[in-house]
Amino acid sequence: PAGPARRGPPDRSLPAGRVSVKAQPRRRLRDLSRVDRRHQALQLRRQRKEAVLAEKRSLGSRDGPPHLVVLVPLHSRAAAHDTLRLLQSQDSAVVRVDEGRAGSFALLCPRLKQRWRFVTAQAGDLHTVLDLAKVADSLLFILDPADGWDSAGEHCLSCLFTQGLPSYALAVPGGTDLPPKKQIDARKKLAKAIEKRFPEAKLFPLNTEQESSLLLRHLATQKQRHLAFRDRRAHLLAYAAEFVPGQESDLVGTLKVSGFVRGQTLNVNSLVHIVGHGDFQMSQVDAPPDPLTLNPRVVKGQKRSQDMEVQDDSVNGTEEMEEDVKVLMKADPNKQESLQSEVVPDPMEGEQTWPTEEELQEAEASLKANRRVVKVPKGTSKYQAAWIVDDGEEGNQEDDDDEDDDTDDDMMEEAVSQEGESSEEEEEPAEEECETMTISECLRDDQYDEKVEEDEQMLERYKQERMDEMFPDEVDTPRDVPARVRFQKYRGLKSFRTSPWDPKENLPRDYARIFQFQDFSRTRKHLFRQIEKEETEGASVGWYVTLHVCNVPVSVMESFREGKPLVLFSLLPHEQKMSVLNFLVRRHPSNSEPVRAKEELIFHCGFRRFRASPLFSQHTSADKHKLERFLRLDAALVVTLYAPITFPPASVLLFKQRSNGMHDLIATGSLLSVDPDRIVIKRLVLSGHPFKIFTKMAVVRYMFFNREDVMWFKPVELRTKWGRRGHIKEPLGTHGHMKCHFDGQLKSQDTVLLNLYKRVFPKWTYDPHVPEPVPWVRSESALPVQEVEME
Repeated sequence: PAGPARRGPPDRSLPAGRVSVKAQPRRRLRDLSRVDRRHQALQLRRQRKEAVLAEKRSLGSRDGPPHLVVLVPLHSRAAAHDTLRLLQSQDSAVVRVDEGRAGSFALLCPRLKQRWRFVTAQAGDLHTVLDLAKVADSLLFILDPADGWDSAGEHCLSCLFTQGLPSYALAVPGGTDLPPKKQIDARKKLAKAIEKRFPEAKLFPLNTEQESSLLLRHLATQKQRHLAFRDRRAHLLAYAAEFVPGQESDLVGTLKVSGFVRGQTLNVNSLVHIVGHGDFQMSQVDAPPDPLTLNPRVVKGQKRSQDMEVQDDSVNGTEEMEEDVKVLMKADPNKQESLQSEVVPDPMEGEQTWPTEEELQEAEASLKANRRVVKVPKGTSKYQAAWIVDDGEEGNQEDDDDEDDDTDDDMMEEAVSQEGESSEEEEEPAEEECETMTISECLRDDQYDEKVEEDEQMLERYKQERMDEMFPDEVDTPRDVPARVRFQKYRGLKSFRTSPWDPKENLPRDYARIFQFQDFSRTRKHLFRQIEKEETEGASVGWYVTLHVCNVPVSVMESFREGKPLVLFSLLPHEQKMSVLNFLVRRHPSNSEPVRAKEELIFHCGFRRFRASPLFSQHTSADKHKLERFLRLDAALVVTLYAPITFPPASVLLFKQRSNGMHDLIATGSLLSVDPDRIVIKRLVLSGHPFKIFTKMAVVRYMFFNREDVMWFKPVELRTKWGRRGHIKEPLGTHGHMKCHFDGQLKSQDTVLLNLYKRVFPKWTYDPHVPEPVPWVRSESALPVQEVEME
């Protein structure tokens, strides 16, 4: 038997003393006991509950921004003035009315430790409603007690649901003139009508001060709904503004915008986007006294009197604020974001390879071999001598000319006959134009003629859309231009799904002006992680600040004086740069007019709005995506265009401007990606008909009209509408007939097709200036339509 094991010498490689605890692997962390899992879930639930309560307490409190409530009347008979009057008649509340802005006031309740700011937006003014909804904490929809909302309210709700709906409440003022029984019936009818739009909403009658107090309590205590595109960016609604003209020109200067910071901390070195006007830089951020403070008596001495003066002042009280203004931070030129949105391409920057000596010698040898000696008249230049033909070359060309004589004669006869017919047809209208006619007065109405022209254009679009549905991508082969010249930019593919296509091949010049990420999703995750974890320097959420925005046109201040809201968003890094954006959209059910690709549309993407002419393509998981010529009604499509970079998630609304200035909502969706390498392929289909059919052979005509085109497209595979596949064997004659081989016998009613492909790119038509839409024409009844809400 073996003896006891001897203890060897100690291992000197291990560290002496206390050994550090090894980190547990993730597998062990996941394998928690039942009690530990229950405690962990309880802690997470408590954390979420505390976060919701802290958000509720901070909003509208002394340390947070005022609770911004936007009133949206959804019917022409909705009593917005009565609602404002009831909200202003709260006990122990101080009302601050904004001068120069109808329906805008601040409500301060020191007893409840709450402060609100109410702003009224008309449902017909689309830009105002959407801009205010971007920054609003709550929306207060004012309904009609009988009909709820009209057509303008329906259009407004469709846009708001797509852009992203914040917290909301439904108020129904009026209806007290009806008998009690009819009031109950009207309330039941209205509750049934709003089920589709607001399935879990509660109607608040608004006729007394007690009911208005209940509404305010509901607005203050309800859970806030988050919009992703604004929660990650600092934003504010202008409370006061002042324009300081520049030294060089009075049209451009510094805009001093005062308001409460919301969303995230505002850094002076970042860029700001003024909705509807563009991107700008900031020079400094000031901290003036808060005009809506809850307890001004806390401050003693001179500052107390100054704060009281600010409380009694109106929105534009910037002169008295300047006495106590504190400069928070000034912009650092080394850290400030640049306004450069495009790359300035250098035409001499392309790749150039200098030829080697061997290549130069080969080129000289080929030139000497191609030289020929020709007798020419004296004084003939080298260019003229190159056109002189030798006798041998004339003999070689005679055979080819003889073969084409018949076809040329036939084509000449056809051309002469066509010219004769066309000349006769052109002469007849000339005689008709000389006739005098008596026209009634009603037919001379220019407006009626314009409507007729619009109807004819719309009819033509409907025909084109219908033809594209019946015969997708099919085109007629031209007779006047050879097909090999007309379709020289196209190519054939063995398989549209698996055949390779280099995304860097034959890029347009506009691609030299845009920016591209090496890994867009990784950059996006890194930026969002920085926003969540790292603390940025600047004005915190809830502070009342004054931003000095540089090089702003005076038109921004003019629109603010007219009563338009002034909304500012801070930009994340790279969001001022141009790139290729892809949106996933679906046709809105309220619009059925045909919309062609490359037609100018108006986009509302997140906090931006602009005009562009996009491309439409299919939404697939492949690396190539087929171009769609029209915006389909029954499928989701991808819209591609040049625009500033925006990090998703972001909602998008597509509008089309009518001739009368109104904007029609045609599609809704969201931002899919920022990817210039997304390949959009345009397909052309040339069709031919079987002339003679054999077992697996067939003679096809009407696809081409000359022999050279048949030889040029011979390598491209053929297919038929009934599923046969084949290829071109050889041309027959000189009129474009060709012998084709298929994998089975064709039917006489079958059609032979040849697919050609070309990559297409969007046009650079980005325009950040969108004209104001004409207010929506209201009608009493509106059919409710179900939409998907975007958050």
